[in-house]
Amino acid sequence: MPHRHHLPQHPQRIALHNEVHARPPEPMIAPVALTHILMLTDAAQRELSREHVAKLLRDHHLAPPAEQLTHVRADLGAFRLRWEMHTEFVTYTFIRPLELTSVASLDPSMALDMVPQEWLSGLPGTCLSSLHLWALPQRIDGAAAFRQRLLFEDTAVASSVVDGAAQVHTDFAIHADGYSRVLVLCSELTPRRLGRLMQRLIEIEGYRMAALLGLPIAREAMGLLTRGEGELASLAGAIRTAQSNQEPELLDRLTRLAGEVEGQYASTHSRFSASRAYFDLVNRRINDIAETRLEGMQTIRDFMDRRLSPAMSTCDWAERRQQALSERISRMSSLLRTRVEIEQQQSSQALLASMNQRQDLQLKLQSTVEGLSVAAITYYIIGLVSYLAKGGHAIGWPLSAETTAAVAIPFVAIGVWWSIRRMHRKLVGH
Repeated sequence: MPHRHHLPQHPQRIALHNEVHARPPEPMIAPVALTHILMLTDAAQRELSREHVAKLLRDHHLAPPAEQLTHVRADLGAFRLRWEMHTEFVTYTFIRPLELTSVASLDPSMALDMVPQEWLSGLPGTCLSSLHLWALPQRIDGAAAFRQRLLFEDTAVASSVVDGAAQVHTDFAIHADGYSRVLVLCSELTPRRLGRLMQRLIEIEGYRMAALLGLPIAREAMGLLTRGEGELASLAGAIRTAQSNQEPELLDRLTRLAGEVEGQYASTHSRFSASRAYFDLVNRRINDIAETRLEGMQTIRDFMDRRLSPAMSTCDWAERRQQALSERISRMSSLLRTRVEIEQQQSSQALLASMNQRQDLQLKLQSTVEGLSVAAITYYIIGLVSYLAKGGHAIGWPLSAETTAAVAIPFVAIGVWWSIRRMHRKLVGH
């Protein structure tokens, strides 16, 4: 019997393990109709969408989704529901099999026919993408006529996909009902391969629209960048001819411009990064469907290269201009600060020279005062000596007070001068 080891488990192990199995493709058999809706949401609206889905499931006597789930698949009888919660949006996919041998009278919106309209109109968030898809057998009667009725011929895009096992037709247009349309004509696709193809087509459209969210922000940023570059050029000219008293004002203008540019970069960087990530996902999904060209038709790759790539280049160019402008402002700020610091150092040197001059003057005055101090101290000490001599004369001191004072003056003066110099040496040494 094998040993059972009870190893300590990482708290996220199950969630991380199941992540690779999240959002599996839905197996499908043609003919089938799908409707996919992508709702852009904030955090509160994403939680409301879970409650909204739970209400629909309860109305059909099904258990609501658990709080930690980000993906729900449910069979509601007349249609199947697929709900997915993403970082920025929530998607709803409605799947309905078709029973037909001819598409002459097929209703393009029939995938939503059985969805409660009141519930549908209450989806939380704002709709960023809505898409009708049909997967039909390639040889079904009336398929060509249905394709012509379904799509705008002047903007039609078509290609052979998954090694020639199917054809994808679309026009990347929003029709009168507010939905885009995709038609898949398949010949030899298993339910799982068809499900993967439909999911990738849905993701191409959804990620394409999510990537384009950065374009309006890039266009708005271009206006501020143009003004900022003009202001920086004006500041550069002013700095070259500015006087020292004008430099603080120029530095203040430069600092305010840097704050404005950095504020815009902080507010747009995450959006541009997300657009770039979504654009990479679009390219991956296009590679996954393995397109080959149909004669006379542009492929999905051609359409994206001509329409989506320039928009993403605009976002990238806006971000590069932000970084370049920020770096130029930083360099100019450093140069201006260096100039101000040099002038401050020159002022400090002039101040130090002035202080040195004043100190020299103080030393000269101090030397003069020292001479007067020696004379004054000597005078007072000689006075004391004179008094001592007068007192000593009474007890036998042989010299008179005047003679004693005269003899003591040189010795007292030299002693006072030596004492003051010694004190100064000690102070200077400390």
